Amino acid sequence: MKNVLSLLLLLPFTIATNLHAGKEGPVYELRTYHAHEGKLDALHARFRDHTCALFEKHGMKNIGYWVPVDNESNTLVYIVSHASREAGQKSWGAFLKDPDWVAAYKASTRDGKLVRKIDRVFLTATDYSPALRVEAGDPARLFELRTYTTNEGKRADINKRFRDHTCALFTKHGMSNLLYCDLMPDQKASDVTLTYLITHKSREAREASWDAFRKDPDWQAVFKASRVKGPILLKKGGVKSTLLNPVDYSPMK
Repeated sequence: MKNVLSLLLLLPFTIATNLHAGKEGPVYELRTYHAHEGKLDALHARFRDHTCALFEKHGMKNIGYWVPVDNESNTLVYIVSHASREAGQKSWGAFLKDPDWVAAYKASTRDGKLVRKIDRVFLTATDYSPALRVEAGDPARLFELRTYTTNEGKRADINKRFRDHTCALFTKHGMSNLLYCDLMPDQKASDVTLTYLITHKSREAREASWDAFRKDPDWQAVFKASRVKGPILLKKGGVKSTLLNPVDYSPMK
């Protein structure tokens, strides 16, 4: 059981202030599992047959499960939500102690552990994030997870640009806004990070949409105006994008 705890809870939850004591509303937990070579299918089977149902049993809501389009690193990316960080802590504690999970974990790792590393962050939706709809859409649609890192003191500026202009321009050019989030404030780089999830009708549509967006005179004017007092995003490493395909057991497709 100690190994299970070490695997799934790499870092303890930090309930540092009243903000994290249940008052922050829905909290999204974004997790990336790096599977051992040859173990990704077994990891999918464990989620499909056991983990997802046990998450729901213990109060976690399954949002979406994806794999990168070019999945050379054998990763699984998923989002679950909690009523609060405190609720999430209780849910994970109950999940890890559940006899059904203990049995499923033991059976699935009989020939070796499935996961070599887990990354996770806790997010809350920005005030301009649309109401999240967990549903299956067009089977051909492509998800894009993007993380923006701003220069110091510029996170409010990136949020303002999205709130006032960017989201509407994305819609204009065929991109669907799903979720925009800030890192919860007790995490590294929380003051300079924006994470968001959008979808495209296809990979080809994505290329066309981004091209049209960048050439849009309205975007060019907004971009120029927002940089009068200096660039918002880091010049190097300020934008990270991962293209994702939903797995068969994902509620959101």
